[in-house]
Amino acid sequence: MRFIPELQPARLLRRYKRFLADVELASGEIITLHCPNTGSMRNCMVEGGRVWFSCSNDPKRKLPGTWELSETPQGRLACINTARANPLVEEALYAGAISELAGFTALKREVPYGQERSRIDFYLQYPSGPAYVEVKSVTLGYEGSAVAAFPDAVTQRGAKHLRELAALARQGVRAVQLYCVNLSGAEAVRPAGEIDAAYADALREAQQQGVEVLAYGVHVSIDEVFIDRRLGVQLG
Repeated sequence: MRFIPELQPARLLRRYKRFLADVELASGEIITLHCPNTGSMRNCMVEGGRVWFSCSNDPKRKLPGTWELSETPQGRLACINTARANPLVEEALYAGAISELAGFTALKREVPYGQERSRIDFYLQYPSGPAYVEVKSVTLGYEGSAVAAFPDAVTQRGAKHLRELAALARQGVRAVQLYCVNLSGAEAVRPAGEIDAAYADALREAQQQGVEVLAYGVHVSIDEVFIDRRLGVQLG
């Protein structure tokens, strides 16, 4: 997935109200960007750090640009635009880059399911039956560690999705939790129990009940992003 048009560089001044970020351009001009990330963005941004944003000419938009990439305090690149995760996974699915999910005959997005009125990110049809795939974008990393972690903030919604997947697995339906790790230098992913112990417990319970837990890493650069490798999963 190439960034077209090219991303523009800036320096982060501050992120505030969750969805807003003030940045300084090379010219010294200060502009406000849309921040498409509802999490804490812990360890993947720093005031004064380098960021990159996409521009839009849509006259209906209130803000001219969207924050896409961030240089972390550890010098890594993180794709902080969580809206990129599902298109990245869809691109990889059609390319056969996620071997565990290859061979499907049909793909649908945002299909309603479960008792808690959820929508699954991907519904895949196989000759043997369906698979329900939930995707989470991961950007949390720690200094000195190649293990990324999820979530970066308490997520009751994430735990709900795990319960829905576990219910499917108990019925004999294939259910998959897929972590799309949008952080360079990551070799594995784990639940961030130090941030959300309930989510970590829900993930381990879901896996015990038959939910497949997969993680794939994203090649992140200022030119493009794409899924390029399978990562380990450390449930502890």
